[in-house]
Amino acid sequence: MRSVPRRLREAVGDAPPSVTAGITAELDEQIAIAARLMHSAAEPDAIADAIEAVPADEWDDTTLTTLRSTALDIGRLLRAIAAVAEGDES
Repeated sequence: MRSVPRRLREAVGDAPPSVTAGITAELDEQIAIAARLMHSAAEPDAIADAIEAVPADEWDDTTLTTLRSTALDIGRLLRAIAAVAEGDES
């Protein structure tokens, strides 16, 4: 989670916000899902802190599976943002 802001900056590059706005909104939704799941602020660092605060033997399968799925969606959306931004290079 901590790398999401950097990865987003790299993915967007110099593309205008209008090009990536739709996918960025989806990314924000996934970050919000992770935040609700971890009872934290909807900021990647806060989510990461909340994840680190849970001892390994206290994770339940549902939370872990949902968090893993959300993280995969975040990665997919970051790749989609990069692809759209690169396609805008004119």
